[in-house]
Order: sequence, then C-alpha cells, then structure tokens
Amino acid sequence: MPVKILMPALSPTMTEGNLVRWLKSEGDSVKAGQVLAEIETDKATMEVEAVDEGVLGKILVAAGTEGVKVNSLIAVLLEEGEDASSMETLISQAGSAPAPSPTTASSSQPEKETPAAASAAPANAASGDRVFASPLARRVATQNQVNLTEISGSGPRGRIVKADVEAAASSLSRGMSAPQAVYGDAGYVDLSLNNMRKVIARRLTESKQQVPHFYLNVDCELDALLKLRVDANNRLEDAKLSVNDFIVRACALALIKVPEANVSWFDTYIRQYQAADISVAVAIDGGLVTPVVRSANLKSLKDISGEVKVLADKARAGKLAPEEYQGGGFTISNLGMYGIKQFSAIINPPQACILAVGAGEQRVVVKEGEMKVATVMSCTLSADHRAVDGAVGARFLAAFKELIEDPLSLLL
Repeated sequence: MPVKILMPALSPTMTEGNLVRWLKSEGDSVKAGQVLAEIETDKATMEVEAVDEGVLGKILVAAGTEGVKVNSLIAVLLEEGEDASSMETLISQAGSAPAPSPTTASSSQPEKETPAAASAAPANAASGDRVFASPLARRVATQNQVNLTEISGSGPRGRIVKADVEAAASSLSRGMSAPQAVYGDAGYVDLSLNNMRKVIARRLTESKQQVPHFYLNVDCELDALLKLRVDANNRLEDAKLSVNDFIVRACALALIKVPEANVSWFDTYIRQYQAADISVAVAIDGGLVTPVVRSANLKSLKDISGEVKVLADKARAGKLAPEEYQGGGFTISNLGMYGIKQFSAIINPPQACILAVGAGEQRVVVKEGEMKVATVMSCTLSADHRAVDGAVGARFLAAFKELIEDPLSLLL
C-alpha cells in the first residue's frame, strides 16, 4: 500500500510550514533515512528524512509552497511492486486536505517564467483575496520585502511572476513602490510576516493576556565579577568568558538553591525540575530563539561559554535542532550589550520565570555610611504567580545576587 508523506510537526509551536525544496524527484528511489525535503518552521530550516523505502510516486505540494498545514499530505511513496494506479484512491481520500495553491507550481522542477502579456489583469482581481504568484516570485518578494497584493501580474490570468516582483523591487529601491500609498510626503512598505514572527506574536500575546505576571527587581554589584573575569580570561587560551556566562551559571545555581522557582505551569499541575536547563534568548534576523544550556548547574563557566557560542551561531544560521531549543525551564534575556539599563520581559509558557538583565554601569552607592562608586547591574524577574509566589521570587533573586557578588562561588 502506498505510504503517505505528511507535513511534519517539527516543533511544539508549529501549525504550518514552508516547503523550501525537494531533494528527491518523482520516480527517484528512496531509502529510509535519506533526506526528502527541506521544511522551514517558525524556528529554523530543517531536513525531513524518509522513514520507509520505495519510489517517490507523486509530489503533491511543490517546492516553494508556503503555509502548508501540519499533517497535510505532501507526497506519496510507492512500495516495491506498486504502480501509479495504486495512488489514486489514497490521493482522492486526502482530497479534503488543502491542495497545493495555484500560487505554486505543480512539480518540483524549476519554474519557467512567462513573458509579459499586454492584457495582464491585477493579481488579485480574478480570485478575491487570493494572490496568484509563482513560487519563485514569492521567494523574490520575501527577499526584497515586496507586498504581492500591490502588484499586477503579467503571467497567464494575471499570475505574478519573477519579473513583476523585480520591477516592483526596483521601484521600491528608488523610493517608489508599485503602487506606493503616500502618507504625507513619505511612503511606507508593508513587511510580510515570516513563520517565526507569527508564532512569536501569537505566543507572547497569549502570555500577556493569560499569565498573571509579577515583577521583582534587584541591583547587583559587578566589580568583583569583572575583576575575576579579566583574571580568568588572561589564563584561558582557547576561550573568553562573557559576563552573560557568569549570569547563566549564577541563575542555574540559584535555581538549585531555590527549587520552588525552577518550575513550569501545566494548568493541572506544577512541574519542578531536578536540573537547571537555562534558555538563553538570541536575537536573529526576523525574530528571537531561545537555545537551551542543559544542566547548566553541573557545567563550568568555560563549558557554558563554549556551548552558548555554538548554540548562538547555529541559531543565527537557522540550524538549531528541535532538542536544542525545546524544553528549557528558565529563560535569560540580556539586553545589557545594547546599553539598556532595565526592562521587563514576557514569560515564555509553560516556563514560570524569565530574568531580564540590563547593562552594568557605574553608580554611586552607600557603603557603611559612605558614598562610593560601584559597577551595578539591574535585573528584573518576571514570574507567573500561578506557579511562583512573591516570596519565592525574592528568595531566588537574593540567591542570584549573592552568587553574582561573590563570583568565586561560581567556580566551585
């Protein structure tokens, strides 16, 4: 019996994805474990492997198709001895699933553009809200931040092709979109949303609406930590520690000291973790990802530093594997490198806490009745009051502050 190849759910937040390209063509032999296609999720571009062997009988969703729903049929694999006729029933049964949109080609072969037609109609005139555009045109539009709804297609039946998008992009580069709505003397550009931005918008909106946030702030003196960092980096030949590495380690140890803060909320129960898995927010083009340093309480500063660098590089390259960004128990969001003094972050459910870290700066402090200058860093804990009470959050910050201000304890 033919084998269904479905759009996989490659992350917990994924409801749809973009089929970037097929690495196999119809009629190709496929072995289990071979890569069939590349799928763009809300986090990264990932490879999809075959779980059975046979012949790729039919590709139902073409390369370049966007917004393919999870679990929809994208291709059919024929097992040994089966012919194309055996696919017909399977494909017809899947007819209720969304078929490939006319905006994409019907095969995985590169698109051949159609010359411009004199009687071209607007792209959305023939189909209401639907925009007819080739996969290649859509990719070029995304790369050049061109809004397809504002372009008239020159292809058959008003279909938008690559040349139309390039013409619009050229006009945009001269400050004149095609057409460009004018607001006063300046125009504007509507930027399309990628999958990551859509998921960020949905999840954080839900978090602010549904999670009862409360916020606690603490100031930590950094002078001893900064001195220790300089001494350590002078001794290290193959690595350099950052202040953020110390913060990750301090958070991990503080969570072990105050396990009531090392929790997640699951509606009917609270999950308390035995290890400190720290998610570290990394800004990338088009969004934000939070790769996880597993069991950071058991790792040295040097190990944490190397792991964070590797994960951040993979995040920016869109190469994080699901296990590298799923399942963290606590998040650190550090904007100190941008000069931000203090801010409050939004919790990423089901996690119950996130620590917002500001820049270290010299401030006047009072010590034993005398004013002195110290390097101070402000940190704000956002906590889910359903899982973490105010006293628990205060104890966690007290433990964190003690570790930051006594950095030798982070080496033990």
